Amino acid sequence: MKVLGIESSCDETGVALVEAAESGTPRLLAQALHTQIDMHQAYGGVVPELASRDHIRRVVPLARQVLGEAGATLADVDVVAFTRGPGLAGALLVGAGVACSLAAALGRPAYGVHHLEGHLLSPFLSSDPPAFPFVALLVSGGHTQLLRVDGVGRYALLGETIDDAAGEAFDKSAQLLGLGYPGGPALARLATFGDPTVFTLPRPLLHSANLDFSFAGLKTAVRQQALKLGPNVCEQDRAHLAAATERAIVDVLVHKSIAALRRTGLDRLVVAGGVSANLTLRELLGAAAARRGVRVHYPEPALCTDNGAMIALAAAMRLQHEPLGAGDGYAFDVKPRWPLATEPVAA
Repeated sequence: MKVLGIESSCDETGVALVEAAESGTPRLLAQALHTQIDMHQAYGGVVPELASRDHIRRVVPLARQVLGEAGATLADVDVVAFTRGPGLAGALLVGAGVACSLAAALGRPAYGVHHLEGHLLSPFLSSDPPAFPFVALLVSGGHTQLLRVDGVGRYALLGETIDDAAGEAFDKSAQLLGLGYPGGPALARLATFGDPTVFTLPRPLLHSANLDFSFAGLKTAVRQQALKLGPNVCEQDRAHLAAATERAIVDVLVHKSIAALRRTGLDRLVVAGGVSANLTLRELLGAAAARRGVRVHYPEPALCTDNGAMIALAAAMRLQHEPLGAGDGYAFDVKPRWPLATEPVAA
């Protein structure tokens, strides 16, 4: 079974082709990705209308590229998968519309995938895939969640952010420091030149009884410290504040992840989403996990951000465990807000 996956939830257009047998981990045949970073930089963030229009321009050429690199044709595609949500409504509609139209033209089923499930399962395409069960830390610009994962579609929420996600904290703090878009990677680069102990910043909910997160207070503290430093702050102080901000976010993520492992009694952790590429997070979480004898799994670097491979993979893994619908009528909808606890269904 070959699954063509289309990702268009925000500011990256991704297309990929995955092949799956009746059992075993599906394998990636080819993928292509276009990022809209350059287009949105002038506005300091994602402009939804521009994002949607760019997806329209990119998705078909990317699909042709993927099929060519995989040595496949449209006739070889058995299922067309797409991101159904969560994400920007207009952007989601582009991917859903193209996927369902293509599926209808081919007489093949279309399958709507949960974006976060794609991230959660993406490490199965890595050179060191995990095994069920495990604790998952989903950490990105829009989401920060801890889940117990017992199998495909078997997810129990352990904790989540009550305000800003970790990725938002990175991006908004970067903006306060006068860094460009996207802010998270820029802040992490600047932090490598700073000392995280120079400034003291809060770690919200670090010692709370639950596994929830909160990063809004940290963002406020960064703002107050930036105001104290003033508009003429030297580059070294900016680097120190960037390092302190990064360490505060990472400390919370590490502490909560280890607490989730302790609470569940599991010894395997999956970290996925855009922030999973952060090197400080990987270093400190790896050290903390090693002290407990815990294995940590990450997506390959190219699969940390939004991509079509994770969408095709999630659909393929779902379809290894459930019947394939006929796709009657090829009607579709999108879910800009969609809790991961809700089961994805075929369109």
